[in-house]
Amino acid sequence: MADLTLHDSLSEIAASDWDALAAPEPGRPVDPFTTHRFLSALEASGSTGPGTGWQARPLALREGGRLVAVTPLYVKAHSQGEYIFDHGWAEALERAGGRYYPKLQVAVPFTPATGRRFLGADPCRETLWRAAIGIAARNRLSSLHATFCTAEEAAALAGVEGTLHRVTQQFHWQNRGYGSFADFLSDLSSRKRKMIRKEREVALASGLTFRSLTGDEIESAHWAAFWAFYQDTGSRKWGRPYLTRQAFDLFHQTMRDDILLVLAFDDGRPVAGALNFIGRDALYGRYWGCIQDHPCLHFELCYYQAIDWAIAHGLQRVEAGAQGEHKLARGYLPVQTHSLHWIAEPAFRTAVDRYLQAERRAVGEEIEVLTSYGPFRRGPDRE
Repeated sequence: MADLTLHDSLSEIAASDWDALAAPEPGRPVDPFTTHRFLSALEASGSTGPGTGWQARPLALREGGRLVAVTPLYVKAHSQGEYIFDHGWAEALERAGGRYYPKLQVAVPFTPATGRRFLGADPCRETLWRAAIGIAARNRLSSLHATFCTAEEAAALAGVEGTLHRVTQQFHWQNRGYGSFADFLSDLSSRKRKMIRKEREVALASGLTFRSLTGDEIESAHWAAFWAFYQDTGSRKWGRPYLTRQAFDLFHQTMRDDILLVLAFDDGRPVAGALNFIGRDALYGRYWGCIQDHPCLHFELCYYQAIDWAIAHGLQRVEAGAQGEHKLARGYLPVQTHSLHWIAEPAFRTAVDRYLQAERRAVGEEIEVLTSYGPFRRGPDRE
């Protein structure tokens, strides 16, 4: 007999049971962000939880007492840290006299990376989604959202009554069988190849040295330095950083083998860094920052060093986070991202649905145009 349980904390579910569903494959997880160690680090560090606007309420499905499916569900008091922007929806509903917050969110907090959001056998995902809709409806919440779900999940669940499908875009670098960064450059048009070479030369001309660290190579001093970088970027972009200092300590304790920390040193002192998470097939760029400004330093740390490392380690792609058409010239092409939305109020749902239909057409057209302007060689000289 199936039993659905709404939990108050991820700690109420054993890590081994959760990861048997989130990362069933042997070896490195395909998706490091849905692992118990990542999500519990956010919760244990106070990055999510009381006062953050992200309250974990994981939803679990059991059969005969055995955990068969879970989803990372959160009660949200705002729309920050999601990267699928619905601020305009909130403003519209509240102008009409409604209340948008709190809402429910199936998501990995602060992480615009596509991955499975319904963990377990495929037939269970509709059960979990319908259960989450029921929770939102019974509690008279405005809406339920599943952000950065897979295309397969979106296709399977978009037909559930009241569910809306949203398509947005990101820029990803794809490994086309390159053996080196030089191989990647040879695949580009002459103008873009020269631009990237020049940017790398400018970054190196600063006199900085670069190190890519993972696992036990990462030391406490490196995290102390990166915390300063992260605070600077976070305070400028979001008003306050999403992650607490303890989150980085917990990442080091439980996830350092899943982390690539690229640091720039000035005379032996770290002055800038980029934090990446390592999946089985992809490198995920998440945060960067600096305490010294140097020309082209951001491009070198966040894009070119990531491509270098991905090629050297046989990864198929680099996902450099949300937004950023400037990534196009540097070999990152637009791809679709998907989310699902359930809106309680029928008239408001209809209005959002009309908007999303137009947005999907616009995104499709934009991806087609941007891809045509990509940096790769065309014509008979391209193999």
